[in-house]
Amino acid sequence: MRDLPVGNGNLLVNFDDKYQIRDIYFPHVGQENHTEGFPFRFGVWVDGAFSWVFSDDWERTLKYLPETLVTDVELINRGLGIRLVCHDTVASHENIFLRRVRVENLQGVSRDVRIFLHHDFRIYENKVGDTAFYDPENLALVHYKKHRYFLINTAPHFDAFSTGRKAFRDQEGTWRDAEDGALHGGAITEGSVDSTIGIQMSLDAGDTREFYYWIAAGTTHEEVASLNTLVLSRRPEKYLAYTKNYWRAWVNKNDIDFSALPAEITDFYKRSLLIMSTQIDDDGAILAANDSDVTERATDHYSYLWTRDGAFVANALDMARYPEMTRAFFDFCSRIAHGHGYFMQKYNPDGTVASGWHAAWDINGKRQLVPIQEDETALVLWALWEHYELYRDIDFAHRLYSSLTVKCGDFMASFRDKKTGLPLPSWNLWEDRRGVHTFTCSTVVAGLRAAASFARLFDDADRAQNYAAAADGIVEAMAKHLYSVELGRFLRSLQSNDDDSLTPDPTIDASLFAVFYFGCYDPDDPMVVGTMAAIEEHLTNKTEFGGIARFNEDGYMRTSNRVTGNTWFICTLWLAEYYIARAKSTADMKSALDILDWVTQRALPSGVLAEQFDPLTGKPTSVSPLTWSHSTFVGTVLNYLKKFRQLDN
Repeated sequence: MRDLPVGNGNLLVNFDDKYQIRDIYFPHVGQENHTEGFPFRFGVWVDGAFSWVFSDDWERTLKYLPETLVTDVELINRGLGIRLVCHDTVASHENIFLRRVRVENLQGVSRDVRIFLHHDFRIYENKVGDTAFYDPENLALVHYKKHRYFLINTAPHFDAFSTGRKAFRDQEGTWRDAEDGALHGGAITEGSVDSTIGIQMSLDAGDTREFYYWIAAGTTHEEVASLNTLVLSRRPEKYLAYTKNYWRAWVNKNDIDFSALPAEITDFYKRSLLIMSTQIDDDGAILAANDSDVTERATDHYSYLWTRDGAFVANALDMARYPEMTRAFFDFCSRIAHGHGYFMQKYNPDGTVASGWHAAWDINGKRQLVPIQEDETALVLWALWEHYELYRDIDFAHRLYSSLTVKCGDFMASFRDKKTGLPLPSWNLWEDRRGVHTFTCSTVVAGLRAAASFARLFDDADRAQNYAAAADGIVEAMAKHLYSVELGRFLRSLQSNDDDSLTPDPTIDASLFAVFYFGCYDPDDPMVVGTMAAIEEHLTNKTEFGGIARFNEDGYMRTSNRVTGNTWFICTLWLAEYYIARAKSTADMKSALDILDWVTQRALPSGVLAEQFDPLTGKPTSVSPLTWSHSTFVGTVLNYLKKFRQLDN
């Protein structure tokens, strides 16, 4: 889990709940991780006693300063009699991680205090062939390999340093060297290396001292040296203040009336926007989650763009009036779209196709498969039209028309079963089964309608008619083939079998909210009402912590059979969207407001939302932060405000 991310679209630094740096991503958000999740240790030596801040001796409070991407961390060790207050950030426009540390002596006597900061770089995501050395020209430590350089410095200048071997034979690293209060390592080490710096200070009774620490990231030695000079010339305290002010201005740049919401929900809306920004690469990729801990159980991670997640996030950002970020996303999508008009399962931040598990070959039927989740294609077009509706940038829409809209629209219109009119089988949004899914069908309707709207805009009449007819045909076919009169609700899917047959899957799934959300059916339609009633009745975790599970008997990371599945934030917020859609008066909005308040209470103290949590303990599970969790909160808040104003007037 990651409690505190700070970043600027190129450099992302993550802290865990022990206030250890665990991930340093550069030059893309999500790529590469130059720590591989190994911790950068932070230790304190006082009059012969030593403690790392990850130990249980420390009381830790991990938050952010309000409306900023500057952390507000308090660390107290009563045994040592030391209090630390730390503020961390990544400069808004330069690739510099910056920290201010204030050290307070809590005892009534003078103390000799030494602070140690350790660096366990694994550049290019491996520990082979790194170099760490003291750079006398810049009076700094430098770690480098090929085209990646990291320069480390402090003000006042650090008093001691050590470079050495780590994770090699019996050598644990220079952090062990620090535990006696003195560093004895060399000026340069190559191979599997780490480094530690030490800052010494004498503190009178009740006295405080502070220092600044930074890591500059670049692709050459000259670049990081220049960034180091920039910090020193501007002065680190001014750099920190500027970045704090920038993010406060950024998150408040749009004039939104929050008067219908409690202050706690408004504050969390802003926190969600800020956290979302840390997970988005400047080149346009919107990353699902950057939390390397997941690799320990999955041998893979979430530092990928799934265009489905990306489309939902982009739509929330558009609603929040951040179109410059979403245009980069749509441009990115136009570059990566497959020649046949669809998107693969996921992508790396640099646009290359990422790892995947959707087969292109049916080993039983001996036939080729299209290895996609079709909702990922449909949702990009849906979000793009929503973007156009808000901003009316016709030149931007025209630039993407052939490369993205037509390419994907033609594919979706043709990728249909001629007998049923439904889309052909693909993988579902949860990526665990193949078939014809109600959620996917709903998104394809939205995507085709978006394509039809663009075609009409550009006087492409034949395509407009084709896309619109395909969308209407799918809506009609959904009612015929995916709705169960007997159950009074929609089926999850028609499940694919090895022999080309399809089996109705009646599992109750939170994603069925899509039938109204994407405009296939009115929220008051009895088919929708019955479906959402089943979701609320059967997927609500009736525990102290509550919330909605993904689907009946969801085994993914479930810790107990006492519940049908872990609680997911996005699924719970989808229920709030239903309450908003059906509301006929402001009083009807209370159920949605209660869910928004519930989400704010379930976040980590820092304001980070995980993917899911254990409904029996309330403990977050899987990755954090999940960008989609935060974007769904942002989107639901804005839909709440829009509907509230309509009803209030």
